[in-house]
Amino acid sequence: MLVQAILKSKATGGVETVSPSITVSEASKILADKRIGTVVVSEDGGETATGILSERDIVRELAASGSGCLNQPVSAYMTSDLVTAKQQDSVQDIMSQMTEGRFRHMPVVEDGKLIGIVTLGDVVKAQLAELAMEKDALEGMIMGH
Repeated sequence: MLVQAILKSKATGGVETVSPSITVSEASKILADKRIGTVVVSEDGGETATGILSERDIVRELAASGSGCLNQPVSAYMTSDLVTAKQQDSVQDIMSQMTEGRFRHMPVVEDGKLIGIVTLGDVVKAQLAELAMEKDALEGMIMGH
């Protein structure tokens, strides 16, 4: 299965992006209101990905420096060395990258443009669906269908 299949199966809400200059507090509110785990940071309103800020990033900084970080721009705490996927990447490859890198969200970028985001939950769901189809096919073969 490929990343493009995951993107097609997801709701068409798009990727939640924020400006690098908004505060961590504002980004936290977006995460809570939208019930999402990460925002992509974009300097141009969503065309390209500059960085990514997750709930984990915020919690780690709160623990390290206290609530003062909430008034700082997201650019101070975002991950700017992005690991991205392409639509033609296999689900197994990106699952390996996410597991090894210990992150749960991966922007999908084609020709420098942000086109989506996949989560570890999306990848697991896709893997389970693929396993269910294989199981059904094998059972059909065994039963002579």
